[in-house]
Amino acid sequence: MAKIRAMAIRKVARLGHPVLREMCRDLSPKEIRSPEVRRLVQDMFETMEEYGGVGLAAPQVHEPVRLAVIAFEEENERYDVKKAEGPLVVFNARVHVLDEQRSGFWEGCLSVPGMRGYVERPRKVRVDYLDENADKRSLEAEGFLATVLQHELDHLDGVLYVDRVADPKKWGFSEEVGRYLTRPDDEQLDDEEPE
Repeated sequence: MAKIRAMAIRKVARLGHPVLREMCRDLSPKEIRSPEVRRLVQDMFETMEEYGGVGLAAPQVHEPVRLAVIAFEEENERYDVKKAEGPLVVFNARVHVLDEQRSGFWEGCLSVPGMRGYVERPRKVRVDYLDENADKRSLEAEGFLATVLQHELDHLDGVLYVDRVADPKKWGFSEEVGRYLTRPDDEQLDDEEPE
């Protein structure tokens, strides 16, 4: 008999579903260490990989808790990534801006499939969080990782990247954005944000 896999690919909530606009609750250390939450983390990584994302927040899989996962390789067909990261599991995170200078990235989201928008965010942040063992951690991030973290952690406060697109002319379907809104000589082209 074949071994049954314990992980599962979860349904991703799409823009318009109320779970994406909820303020997520913190998890207790006991909850973080529980088999149910460990399974949720595994499911989130599997779901993220299945749909080609580099980050995923719990409300995107219909769980309104303060949890996000991130993982990406340098060799990534969708994004020009300078340094691999993860797997990173972040519980009860809080973001602190370390540099107010903004960086612009073309962002997308698994909950807003097929769309991209240009978003400017602080270029350097510190994230204080609990890891998968409920141990306190702190991470300083800039560039692509800082954007991924801010994007995913926004979900935990009911905010989607579309709320941060300042110029509606810089939001559209991914194919058209690639064709008409970015140019090969555009410095921002290699700074795309994850889904």
